[in-house]
Amino acid sequence: MDRRERAQYIAAQIKDQKLPPPQIAVVLGSGWNGVPDFLENKIVVPYASLQEMPRCGVQGHAGNFIFGRLANKNIVVLEGRFHLYEGGGAEKAVLPIEIARLLGAETVVLTNSAGGIRQDFCPGDLMILRDHINMTAKNPLEGVAATNENPVFIDLCSLYDRDLRGVLARLAKENGLSVHEGVYAQMLGPSYETPAEVRMLARLGADAVGMSTVVEAIYAKYLKMRVVAVSCISNMAAGISSAALDHKDVLAVLKERQPRLSALLRDFVAAIE
Repeated sequence: MDRRERAQYIAAQIKDQKLPPPQIAVVLGSGWNGVPDFLENKIVVPYASLQEMPRCGVQGHAGNFIFGRLANKNIVVLEGRFHLYEGGGAEKAVLPIEIARLLGAETVVLTNSAGGIRQDFCPGDLMILRDHINMTAKNPLEGVAATNENPVFIDLCSLYDRDLRGVLARLAKENGLSVHEGVYAQMLGPSYETPAEVRMLARLGADAVGMSTVVEAIYAKYLKMRVVAVSCISNMAAGISSAALDHKDVLAVLKERQPRLSALLRDFVAAIE
């Protein structure tokens, strides 16, 4: 089956469970996984229980659709994403986004952890995405047939919703978090960037770098969803500080920040019109 048929097949299995259609989808990156604790009437649908649904292969990505209510809204939390470096290409990476849209979600909140490039960033800071640079050489619309309803030549100038960015920035400050806006670069991974690559990204205008989010955001825009994305700066990128890069250190920073990140997402979802 092709990508659309596969997404429809998986979405149909979820619809058969008679769950409330979600209005908002929240994609949990590393360190953001406390959000489901705030959901009422929570129902977990493991990826592994769905035919044709891939499995997550990265530590910290459990692999569940979690349905529930928050602030009188129906929410689906995507606990686990697929990275390009795992194989399967952009088609696999955006599959959960397409399923969420087929289930009814009109807004998507993308979260991730990222390496800070800007000198005024510190581990634990937040960066709301204002724009991005796609350094993966992958576009999720490659091979997608254009239709009148969903053209593939989409304008990305307003990809990250200005109004949602403003609400998120305000709530982050109210929650005592250091927050910035900036440009995020997605690299293919899974190896971290070299210091030379980070210097290149800085010259290109990137403020933070990671291995997810951009292809998902592009595809969500193609599906006519409102998009907002936020990074937790879990470490400084290669060469910005003298510290060696270690995934265990990244997870430690995210674990310390997790309660505040989750509370922020709770407040943000509640505030979305």
